[in-house]
Amino acid sequence: MKSRSTTILVVRKDGKTVIAGDGQVTLGHSVMKASARKIRKLHDGKVVVGFAGSAADGLALMERLEEKLNKHRGNLLRAAVELAKDWRTDKYLRRLEAVLIAADRDNMFLISGNGDVIEPDEPVLATGSGGDFARSAALALYRNTDMSAREIVQQAMEIASQICIYTNDNITIEEL
Repeated sequence: MKSRSTTILVVRKDGKTVIAGDGQVTLGHSVMKASARKIRKLHDGKVVVGFAGSAADGLALMERLEEKLNKHRGNLLRAAVELAKDWRTDKYLRRLEAVLIAADRDNMFLISGNGDVIEPDEPVLATGSGGDFARSAALALYRNTDMSAREIVQQAMEIASQICIYTNDNITIEEL
């Protein structure tokens, strides 16, 4: 059975970086869990990270990212690039099925096992089953309202949860 889960969204606006993740985990045609926590703060609360995909794989990758952040003194770009290189070339890591979004006050990246370290043109980034819905809603709100980053994230995640059957409205939010 294919496991589907997660919408992760990050927005930076007016000096605030806010990340959110929904709580739904779906296996086949069933919701297995409604309250999963898929986002974390790393590196003494200076970096926020969320994952889409396998929970065990996402958590393992978060741990690896934290190791890289410690090694590179909190430099998120360097840590993300090093993680992506390892992920792509290491026999064990290559099998992990997850995607990470990591952000600090100045940067945000989508990191994948294909070696991707993608920084968006605008400070809005999403991944997961409902990622396109959340990103679209967040971009519209970011461009056309005076809402704060937190308000944009909250509203966009609620919209995604109403459209994507693999996303629920049990939303966890972290802010830098």
